[in-house]
Amino acid sequence: MSRVGLKSLEIPEGVEIVQDNNTITVKGPKGELTREFHQDITVTIEDNVLSVARPSDHKEHRALHGTTRSLIGNMVEGVTKGYEKSLEIIGVGYRAQKQGDQVVINAGYSHPVEVEKREGIEIEVPTQTKVTVKGIDKELVGAVAANIRAIRPPEPYKGKGIRYENEHVRRKEGKTAK
Repeated sequence: MSRVGLKSLEIPEGVEIVQDNNTITVKGPKGELTREFHQDITVTIEDNVLSVARPSDHKEHRALHGTTRSLIGNMVEGVTKGYEKSLEIIGVGYRAQKQGDQVVINAGYSHPVEVEKREGIEIEVPTQTKVTVKGIDKELVGAVAANIRAIRPPEPYKGKGIRYENEHVRRKEGKTAK
């Protein structure tokens, strides 16, 4: 039984949820998110409390039950607080700088890598070795941060590369001389 799906969701002050068949729109102080869900899952809103129900105990319905509740909860949190991922750039000569709407990253290649700004995402560069990705859509923030990290993932010998803030990189021992 899905424990996440059974939890009811309190709708905070200033957040409006509009349901149109299997499409849910969440409006809040930071913006608006719309998502389409599976038609078998039932979403009910009563007295500022949202609950999600499934029609049967089939494996697919059990999976969709918790997923739907979690996605709606992420939408509500996104329009109220927003999401943020921070990345660190480690390595000699590795740096990032903002040029207009795009971020230019020098990560040891023969050319700088340009990261384009996407709709609904804000990329900040507080220092040359730090990049912050902010937005209201959790999935989109994570995808943009993962694409930036994929430019130069951290390597295990010296630890150089782009990593998430507080990410632990397992280090390997290099060759030992005899």
